[in-house]
Amino acid sequence: MNKQRKIYIADDEANIRAAIKTFLENAGFLVQDFENGDLLLEAFATESADLVVLDVMMPGSNGFVVCKTLRKTSKVPIIMLTARDSDLDYATGLDLGSDDYLIKPFSPMALVKRVEAIFRRIDFERGE
Repeated sequence: MNKQRKIYIADDEANIRAAIKTFLENAGFLVQDFENGDLLLEAFATESADLVVLDVMMPGSNGFVVCKTLRKTSKVPIIMLTARDSDLDYATGLDLGSDDYLIKPFSPMALVKRVEAIFRRIDFERGE
């Protein structure tokens, strides 16, 4: 089931992208990572993903901008993954349309479990 699910990650920190990618691929997902939100948006315009993981603080289009942009045309599940931990940041992420908001430092296993939970919910809603 997971092999068919593609996840896009945008984070300007290469080590965080690599860790997330490794954990998600080990869970059976197809993963493509991007060093900023603009590159993710370019890729998404050509080929959408089944889920997006966004850092908030990135050069160019930050995660909030990317989330808002994606929400104009897509219902793709979005998980914000950021060091910005204020209540206002959390509320902003959710108000812009993200499905979840995780604070760095984070547990990669917890991220994988949240991704799986989102897909279980989607499958249930589709009757699968």
